[in-house]
Amino acid sequence: MLSYLLAGDHGIPLTLVETSNYDRWFDEQPEPLQNWLTCTDYKGKGISLIPGEEGVMSQVIVGVEELSSHFICGDLVNQLPAGDYKLQGDESLLKLAAFSWGLGAYQFDRYKKAEEKERPRLILPSQAQVEEAEKFVKAVAIVRDLVNTPAGDMMPEHLGDAVEKLAEEFGAKVGQIVGDELLTQNYPTIHAVGRASTHAPRLIDMTWGDEKHPLITLVGKGVCFDSGGLDMKGAAGMRLMKKDMGGAAHVIGLARLIMDFNLPVRLRMMIPAVENAVAGNALRPGDVVKTRQGLTVEIHNTDAEGRLVLCEALTEASTENPEMIVDFATLTGACRVALGTEVGGFYTDNTDLACALMQAGDKTDDPVWRMPLHKGYKYMLKSEIADMTNCAKEPYGGSITAALYLQAFVGKNIPWVHFDIMAWNIRNQPGRPVGGEAFGVRAVFEVLKERYGK
Repeated sequence: MLSYLLAGDHGIPLTLVETSNYDRWFDEQPEPLQNWLTCTDYKGKGISLIPGEEGVMSQVIVGVEELSSHFICGDLVNQLPAGDYKLQGDESLLKLAAFSWGLGAYQFDRYKKAEEKERPRLILPSQAQVEEAEKFVKAVAIVRDLVNTPAGDMMPEHLGDAVEKLAEEFGAKVGQIVGDELLTQNYPTIHAVGRASTHAPRLIDMTWGDEKHPLITLVGKGVCFDSGGLDMKGAAGMRLMKKDMGGAAHVIGLARLIMDFNLPVRLRMMIPAVENAVAGNALRPGDVVKTRQGLTVEIHNTDAEGRLVLCEALTEASTENPEMIVDFATLTGACRVALGTEVGGFYTDNTDLACALMQAGDKTDDPVWRMPLHKGYKYMLKSEIADMTNCAKEPYGGSITAALYLQAFVGKNIPWVHFDIMAWNIRNQPGRPVGGEAFGVRAVFEVLKERYGK
C-alpha cells in the first residue's frame, strides 16, 4: 500500500480541476489540449488521458467536485493506468492527494490472494512529504485492519498481541491483567462481562512518553465479539459484531499517530478486552455487580456490556488526573439513528474542547458532532436495588443515557470526551471502502497537535 507514494521529480503531469471552474481553466489552456478535450467531449468530470506526440500519455486531467477534499485522489490509485504521476499543485493539495492516494490503495487481503495488478504511484517532491502521509495512512489502516479481522482471529489475546507489537515499535511499555487476576486487582465488571468466554478477558494497559509531559489517556472498548450475552442478539444484529472492538482499534490508531509524530505528551492507553459470550457462568439480567469505583450496578440488559467494561478503565484513568481522557466505543445503535453512519458522535461537558473537536473535524474532513449530555435523563438509570442500572428501560435517548452512565465513572474536573462511533463504512466512497473505518481519530489528533505539539 505505502509503495504507491514515492519521492522524486519525475512522472506524468497530473492536474486536478474543480468541475465548477472547468470552463475558466479550459480557456487558459494551449490550443492542442483544448482541441483534444473538445473532440473527446470532456466536460470537466472524471478522467481525461492526454496523448503526446509519440503516442504515449503526456498528461492527465481529472475533474473533481472540491479541491479541498481530503479524499480527492481516493479513486485515482484504482482508476489510472500503472505508472508514476506527478501532481501539479501547492503543498496543501499535495498533502491531501498523498493521504487519499495512500488510503485509496488500502486492501484487506488477509484471507484472499493479494491483487498482483501493478497500480499507479504518486510522486511527491520530498521524502518528508511521503513520510508524513504514510503516518496518517498507517494509522487509519491499522484501525481498518483490526476491525475487518474476523472475531475468530481477533479475540482479547489477539488485541493484546497487536498492542504489544505497537509498543515494541515505539518503545512503549505494556501490561496485561488477565482472567481471574482482574478480580484480584479489582476490575470486577470487566471480568463479569468476559468470564463466559473461553478467551480470557483482560485489561491491556500501555504507556509511552516522558513522565514530565502532559498526560493524555485513551480508553477503547474492546468487545471482540458481542453475542448480546443472555439477552442475545438476533442473527442480523450479530452479523457485524466482530466490529464491536472498534473503539479499541480507534485508540490503537490514535496512539500510533501520537507516537509516530512524537507529540510531547505522556500517553496512556487502556483497552478492556472481552468476548460477550453465553455459558453457564454468563452475567444474567437482574444481577448486581460492584464496580471498581464502588458503585453497584444492576444489569438490566446484558447487551449493554460495553459501558460495563469501559467504566472500570475510566475509573482507573481518573486516578492519575490526566489532562484529558478520550474514549472510543461502538456503544449504541441510537447514535447511528441520530447521526447516521458517517458522522462520529461525541459527548463532553467541556464546551471549549467540543468546539475545538468540531472545528478539527471540519479541517481534517473527519466529521464529528457534539451530542447533549442532558443530565435530566439520569432518572432512566435509577435502580430499586442498586446505585444504578447499566441501561435505561425506556427506548429513548439511548446514546445519551449510555454517555451519562460513563460520566459517573470519570473524575470531576477532568476534561473527558466520549465517542460513540460506527467504525464501519456501509458504502464505497473514494478512499473509503466498505468495511472497518476510523471515525474521529484524525480530528482528535489535530486537537492534540494544536494543544501539545512542539
